Amino acid sequence: MPTFNQWNSHQFVSQIQTWARELGFSQTGIAGVDLSLAETGLSAWLAEGFHGDMHYMAAHGLKRARPAELVPGTVSVITARMDYLPASIPSGPGEWQAMELSRLERPAEGIVSVYARGRDYHKVLRARLQKLSERIAAQVGPLGHRVFTDSAPVLEAELAARSGQGWRGKHTLLLNREAGSMFFLGEIYIDIALPPSLPVTSHCGSCRACIDVCPTQAIIAPHKLDARRCISYLTIESAGPIPLEFRHVIGNRIYGCDDCQLICPWNKFAQRSALPDFDERKGLTGQQLVTLFAWSEADFLRFTEGSPIRRIGHERWLRNIAVAMGNALRAGVADAAGLRAALQERAVGPSALVGEHVAWALQQNPDN
Repeated sequence: MPTFNQWNSHQFVSQIQTWARELGFSQTGIAGVDLSLAETGLSAWLAEGFHGDMHYMAAHGLKRARPAELVPGTVSVITARMDYLPASIPSGPGEWQAMELSRLERPAEGIVSVYARGRDYHKVLRARLQKLSERIAAQVGPLGHRVFTDSAPVLEAELAARSGQGWRGKHTLLLNREAGSMFFLGEIYIDIALPPSLPVTSHCGSCRACIDVCPTQAIIAPHKLDARRCISYLTIESAGPIPLEFRHVIGNRIYGCDDCQLICPWNKFAQRSALPDFDERKGLTGQQLVTLFAWSEADFLRFTEGSPIRRIGHERWLRNIAVAMGNALRAGVADAAGLRAALQERAVGPSALVGEHVAWALQQNPDN
C-alpha cells in the first residue's frame, strides 16, 4: 500500500473515508482550524447565560473555537458522523417519528431520548475514532492527534458543517439531506494538512417546525437556543430543582427530549445504525413510570451500566420521574392510585431534591 508521501492528499482523504466506513461511520469530512467567524456568536451566547449551569462551556474561553490552541500543532480536523437509530425502529418514511411522538399520548410511560437507549455513544465513537487514528498513523508515521466525542471544548456542529457533513438547522443541530439529524459526531484533531471538504448549503427554507413544536420554547430564534429552557438540559445537565414553570410541559419525558428532531421533515430520511451498540436496551423503552421509579440506586446502576443515562445519577433520575408522575396524575391516568402510592413511598427520604419534586407531584390532579 502506498505511504502518505506517495499519495496525493485527496487520495489519502478518500482512503481515510474508506477506513471510516469500515469502522461503522456514515460519513467523514475534513475541516480547517480557522473558526474565527464562529467566535462572536459563541461569546454572545455565553454572555447571555444561555449555557445555564454548564460551566464547562465557558471554562476554556475561546479555545472551543480555536482547535490549534486546544491541541497545539493541530492543522486539520477529521470529522465523522455515526447514525444511531436502533434497528427495531420502523423503516417506512415518517413511521419512526410517528411512533415516537405517540409515546407522548401515554403519560404513564416514561420517555428516554432515542440516542440514550443503547450503549454510551462516547465509548463507541471514541474507540472507533482511535482505531481510525491508528490506521492513519500506520501510513503517515508518528501522528500528533487527539480524539473527541462530545467530551471537550470542541465546536462539533460547526466543524461538521464546515467539513460538508450537513448544515446547521434552526434548532442548532446538524442536518443532512440523506440522514436527517439522528447521528453522533466525533472528531480527530491531527497535525498533518489535509484538503478541507466542501460545505453544503442550508435546506431549511422557511420551515420553523422545530421552533414551533418546542414545549418550552427553548429555540428563541432561528439558530439560537436558550439551553436553560431546553428539556434535555433540564432533565440531564441541570442538577437542581426543575423550575415550576417547565414541569407541566415536560410531560413524560424523563431523559432528554427529541421533539425538535421528531417534527423535522428531514428526519424521514434518518438512517438505522449499522452497529448493535445502539439497539434499545430492555427496560428503558416503553417502560411504566411506576416501575422505573421503584429502582433502588443499585438497580439504577445495574440497568444503566454502559449507558449515557448513568451520568445523571439516581437522584436526578428519581427527580425527573417524579415530575413525569405528577404530570400523569394531572392527565387523569387510569392507575392514579398506583402512582400516588409509589410517590408516597418516597415522600420521606434522604434526598431533599427528590422529596420536593415528589411533594409537587402528589399535589397534581386533573382539576388543577
